Amino acid sequence: MSKRCEFWKDYDSVGGPVSYCELAAFNRPVNPDFLLKIGCTPEKRKECLGTMELNIGAGAVPGAAPLPAGEQVTPVGSFCPPPEIAKTMVGVAEKKVTTKMSSLVPLAILAGAYIALGAIMFTIITNDLAGYIGDGLTRMIGGISFSLGLILVILGGAELFTGNNLIMTGFLEKKVTGKQLLSNWFWVYLFNFVGSLLVVLLFYYSGIWKANAGAIGTRAVAIAASKASLPWVEALFRGILCNWLVCLAVWLANAARDVIGKIVGIMIPIAAFVAAGFEHSIANMYFIPMGLALKNQPVLQSALQAISNIDGLTLGGFFLNNLIPVTIGNIIGGAGFVAATYWGAYLRPMLSKKDFAANGKA
Repeated sequence: MSKRCEFWKDYDSVGGPVSYCELAAFNRPVNPDFLLKIGCTPEKRKECLGTMELNIGAGAVPGAAPLPAGEQVTPVGSFCPPPEIAKTMVGVAEKKVTTKMSSLVPLAILAGAYIALGAIMFTIITNDLAGYIGDGLTRMIGGISFSLGLILVILGGAELFTGNNLIMTGFLEKKVTGKQLLSNWFWVYLFNFVGSLLVVLLFYYSGIWKANAGAIGTRAVAIAASKASLPWVEALFRGILCNWLVCLAVWLANAARDVIGKIVGIMIPIAAFVAAGFEHSIANMYFIPMGLALKNQPVLQSALQAISNIDGLTLGGFFLNNLIPVTIGNIIGGAGFVAATYWGAYLRPMLSKKDFAANGKA
């Protein structure tokens, strides 16, 4: 368009740039006289819609035919409907698998670090909270605190393995190859680990774990010991449930059209998974190494005697009992329960009744 009208709006969303007309999106009255007054002719509406479709593949403008006096356009709403989110996720998948390594590596390191920062918040806030408000509320508040990590990933911009399980939508839509999918998962997972360990190092030498008479460090070791001592099958199923919710958080963030909506969409599923005790592979790349780093600290020894499963906190327990089954579970939960299911519901080519009858005869 040579000159955009006052009702044309664009902004950058998680899935990329979005353009829309306020008249269509927010139920503004659009009787013929009003449209004529602002120069919104059928030709202009066609031009607007064409520009939007060229930019983002979809658009929302008032109806091409003049509306009867007093009638209003059906509102699009302040969020993307699920079928549109599914299409958005395919586009996001295409962008992610073509990201250059020079960008992918630092973004993956940042994501691992951001999730670790959320884990630090969780540890500090919950180190003695249960004694004041009980277990349930402590879990909820801890989950809200932990959601900091994914908020930073989504709004700050970073590459997180668990969220990238949604690239499966692009693979199923045949916009992403299997090689691209696995390559992205491998490199992002590896450098998420690097970012997590970087924060372990920084937090260890910060000495903050000594605060509250060592209660924060004791809490960190207790969390790590419980995770490293999980039975393999339990870790697997907790991983499935976790990334089902994490990928739904990413999905809802793509649905929201404003920052507050994105934060709320992220926070509620993340708080749910943390409160329930589900297992997140990238978070555990911080939690368990942090526990291993503090396990033998002399200042914590008297407090650590109360942790019954501390003997399970070993490198073998980290990888064999936790990281491997949890990672497999995360892939099933994210790629299977979210990406594949929504692709099947909204994007999978459907046979018409005519095609179905023809196939039946064949």
